[in-house]
Parts: sequence; C-alpha cells; structure tokens
Amino acid sequence: MKSKLSLFFLILPTIALSQRTDSLKLRVGTTATIAAEGFQPLWIESNRFGLLSEKGEDVATYIGAWNTHTFSGGKHTFRLEYGANVVNNHHFGHLVIQQGYLKARYGVLEVRGGRYEEVMGEVDPLLSTGSLGISGNALPIPKVGFAFPDYVPVPFTNDWLQVKGLISHGWMGDNQSMKDAWLHEKTLYLRLGPGPFKVYGGVQHFAVWGGRRGSWELDRSWGGFFNVLFVKEANDGSVPEGRLPNRAGDHRGLVEFGGDLDTDDALFHMYFQVPFESGMGIDIRNIDRVGGLNVTLKNHAWLDRLLFEFIYTKQMESFQDAELQSYYNNGVYANGWEYDFRSVGTPLFLNRYRGSNFLPVTPIYWRYDNTPFWGNRNFINNRIVGGHIGMLHRYAPGISGRTMLTYTRNFGTHSNFVSTSPQNQVYTLHEVAADIARIPGLRLSAGIAYDAGGFYNNVGGLFGIRYEINRIK
Repeated sequence: MKSKLSLFFLILPTIALSQRTDSLKLRVGTTATIAAEGFQPLWIESNRFGLLSEKGEDVATYIGAWNTHTFSGGKHTFRLEYGANVVNNHHFGHLVIQQGYLKARYGVLEVRGGRYEEVMGEVDPLLSTGSLGISGNALPIPKVGFAFPDYVPVPFTNDWLQVKGLISHGWMGDNQSMKDAWLHEKTLYLRLGPGPFKVYGGVQHFAVWGGRRGSWELDRSWGGFFNVLFVKEANDGSVPEGRLPNRAGDHRGLVEFGGDLDTDDALFHMYFQVPFESGMGIDIRNIDRVGGLNVTLKNHAWLDRLLFEFIYTKQMESFQDAELQSYYNNGVYANGWEYDFRSVGTPLFLNRYRGSNFLPVTPIYWRYDNTPFWGNRNFINNRIVGGHIGMLHRYAPGISGRTMLTYTRNFGTHSNFVSTSPQNQVYTLHEVAADIARIPGLRLSAGIAYDAGGFYNNVGGLFGIRYEINRIK
C-alpha cells in the first residue's frame, strides 16, 4: 500500500505541472414528436439512447454538461472526462439521468463508470439499423470497467497488429424479470495491417446473471462471477434439480469481422456481425448475420456517407441438434436482452412492449413480482430478412440531413407468432438539422418518418431546438 501511495505522489506533480486543456460543453434542448397513431414510427424513437419515448405525442426536454481535462507534457497524456444529461419525457412523467459518468484515461488505458452512451461494434451509430450487441437503442446501462477504446499496436509487430477491447460490470436494476441482476460484458478485437488496407475480427460477449425474484435468488458470489466470466457449466440456482449442462446466467454475443480501405476519394468500411446465443453458435455453419458496407466520401459536393446493410436471422443455430435458440429471449431472465422496455441490441427485433401498440399482445411490467412469468416469450419477432440504406448529406453550409430506408420481412419466432404468415414492413426517416449562423450554438432540427406494411401504417414527425455552449481553454 505504501509503495502505491508513493507512486501516486510521484505521478501527481508530473500531471499538475504539465500543460492542461479544458473543454466544457453545456447543452439544453427540447424535441417534440407527433404521430398519426398512438406510437412513433421506428426510426423516430429508436437508437437514440432512450432520449425520445414511443408516445404518439410527446416532448423530451434535456439539459446536460460535459467537460474534458487533458494533461499533456510527459510521455503519456492523462485525460479526465465527466458529464451528465437529465431528460424528461413520457408526458413530463419520466425524469431520468440519461447520462452520468466519469472516465479517466492514461495513455491507452481508460477506466470508466456510470451511464454513458456507447455502441458496441463497427457499425455506424448514425446510419445503421443497430449492432446486434449494444446498439444505442436503450437507455445506457450503469456500469464500471476499463477499456482500450482505440486500437493499440501490439509490441514487436511493427504496427502490423493492433488490439482493442473492454470488460465491464453493470447493474440491470429492478425493472427486470429478475430484480437487481448484474451485467457482464467483454469484447476483444484484433486488426491487421498498418497501411490503407486493414482487416479486423473480434468477439463480443454479454451475460446477465445473479438476480432475484421473490424468495428465489441466483448465485451472486465470486465463484458465480468467474463461472460467468469463463462461461463455465455450473448450477447457479436456476435449475433446481441441478441438471447439467447449464451455464450460469443469460449469455449471448457475436463474432464480428470486416475490413477497411482508405483511398484518396473515399474510406470503405465493411463489417459482418454473426450472433450466437450458445457456444454452438460460433460455427461456420451459422449464416445469421448483419452485414454492411459504409462509404465515407471525402470530396463529394453534397453526400458525406452512404451505408448499405442487410440482416438475416432466420436460422437461429438450427444447424445443430440441440435445443433451438431464440435471439434475445431466455427462460429464466424472461425479459431477455431488454433494458427499460427497449431492446439493448437491434430495434428490428420486436419485443412485447413495442409490439403491444399494433399487435394483439400484452406488455409485461417487470417491476412487479406478481407479473406472470413469460420465459422465452418477450421478443415476439426475431426471425428477420431485410435490407437497409442510410445516407448523410449536406444541403448548404451548416445544414445537414440524414435519410434511412429499411425493408424487412418478418417471420416471428420459432415457437410462436402473432400472425399466420410472414409480414413485410418498411421503415423510413428523413431528418434535417440546421445551425443558425446569427446565434452561434443554436441548432434547429426536423424530421418526418413513414412506416408501412403488414404490422402497421404510421406517419410521424419531430421538431427540435438545441442551444449549446462550447468553451475550450
């Protein structure tokens, strides 16, 4: 302990005497949404980190502050970042700290804690339909952990091999079928190539574990943590008879691979995400995936970025003889891969809460212990085939736009479906943002969305106003 304190006091003067830069951002705004039906079209409300509600008419008001202190002058840079954003929506009835975090980074290593916006994987957070892991669709889950957030060269490889990854521990809260469950997440990515052409591959692993329901409490010990960490077979109390094989917690993840090509005119980025709900899903026979080609144009007059994406999730590990999987569902953790009633991963997978707006299903309010136990039934549509186009473009200096067009053919789940046949559904969005030159920091935004198909027809819109102050000293 004494040696650690001595090291701290040796580092502290170095940081204090080095050059310091502060970057303060203050933001306040409000966004009004309206729809023809009692709920919003998909791309109005989705992949916004829980900022906007699904209500047909609503106003989301927010105020936030962020600051970053950068200390430089030595061999490594030390950065301290913190922020908070408070949001009120759901007809002024839902006040939540949408972000509230602290991050400390020294060199390439970052330690972080709290609620913070994060998308897992190599998808475009503005244009993609969403990562199959963590897409930014739900309210950020509070967690602590450490990460190599950017690719770091591996020693003795002459920059040919780079690595990045993270490990975190999170709290799922009591708005779940198993109260106070914990989240374990880890990722590891490798990238090869120091030049304009690079290839990469990685894996994401997520597990919800522990938790209680009434008098039923699952293993929350250190031994239980290591069982989850290493995905070991163990009886955590979820199988009273002690039958094995059984893995502690609700596990899922994805394997991701792709490449980058940087030319004089454009940056091409390709990615494929292959999901799995069991270890047997990591198999060359698994053809389920989200794939995309993202093109960033460097010199185009009005088009900045163009994305082509497809999704196919009908197989669900049916190539193996074991029990069929159902993406995002689980028998014990009955709400599945959901947080605060939203899919943590892709919003194209339909849960009961959103589906109850237009299908004959009942949402389940997990906060109450007397709620019926609906294992493997919360996500009612996770077998999908579809295509997607996204664009970022400019109309004039300070005026930008985003366009999204998605087509899906929906096959429900393996076990049940609310319709007798597959349903086609189209989701669209066109959104424009304009910075007001006469009032620096003021931005107006507007958007319109139209969804049509076998599930529902709906049109909606949004209008937002935001004022932001940025100070760097």
